[in-house]
Amino acid sequence: MARRRSIHIEGFKHANPIPNACRIGNLLISGVILGTDPKTGKVPPTLEEQCTHMFAHMKAIVEAGGGTTDDIIKMTVWLKDRSQRKPVNDEWLKMFPDEHSRPARHALPMSGGDGPALVQCDFTAVIGG
Repeated sequence: MARRRSIHIEGFKHANPIPNACRIGNLLISGVILGTDPKTGKVPPTLEEQCTHMFAHMKAIVEAGGGTTDDIIKMTVWLKDRSQRKPVNDEWLKMFPDEHSRPARHALPMSGGDGPALVQCDFTAVIGG
């Protein structure tokens, strides 16, 4: 068995030949996660829809890696418009309602292109032990 295990989920994949995440031991690190609609593969027009899908993909990825959202220790979010954090915070509070048990999070400006993506993230999780 390989030491490193690639993690893939249904409904979200990268254009390049890379997995959604990678796990070695109890450490799981994702690649960039966009808010694409898992049924169409398209990026929806609103930030709210993109955030809903992005958080759902994050949950599916950590679960496919053998963990839960309780194992996520760090999340980085890139926003096209950093002043538009409410949709991110809304999904954040749904996923992490306990203010005493939330991952660290950092928001950065998203650069590059005029594509439809308004938000993207990545995360680190420590699973088990």
